[in-house]
Amino acid sequence: DELLRDLLPGPVTLVLKRSEELNKDLNPFTSLVGVRIPNHPFVRELARACPGPLALTSANISCQASTLTVSEFQDLWPQLSLIIDGGPIGDVQSPECRLGSTVVDLSVSGKFTIIRPGCALTSTVETLRQKYGLIPESS
Repeated sequence: DELLRDLLPGPVTLVLKRSEELNKDLNPFTSLVGVRIPNHPFVRELARACPGPLALTSANISCQASTLTVSEFQDLWPQLSLIIDGGPIGDVQSPECRLGSTVVDLSVSGKFTIIRPGCALTSTVETLRQKYGLIPESS
């Protein structure tokens, strides 16, 4: 619980073993699920208003830079059912904000694997290693 509070909310996605209670249609071909709690007031309020987990995707094509404003993914609008403008999700001038969240797999006890470095790599690895004594999976 303390580790979760240290990393979330924030620019980190944690990959964990899925619980039996989670909808089987979410990531149906893996036993893992990514959990993210952004530190953005609008998204957190939206999550509080929903009775269960929200399944979301980034508003960009895979492997492209993260979008920070709704106008930056205008080409995807025709394919979407709903667009909510909660304001910018970072400093639009900062290249680091476009790296997306740091994605870390915590599904193996005592170890971690960085799946995507993202914008919070250094602080995440420092927390995992120094405070919790976790070691990289490859070690």
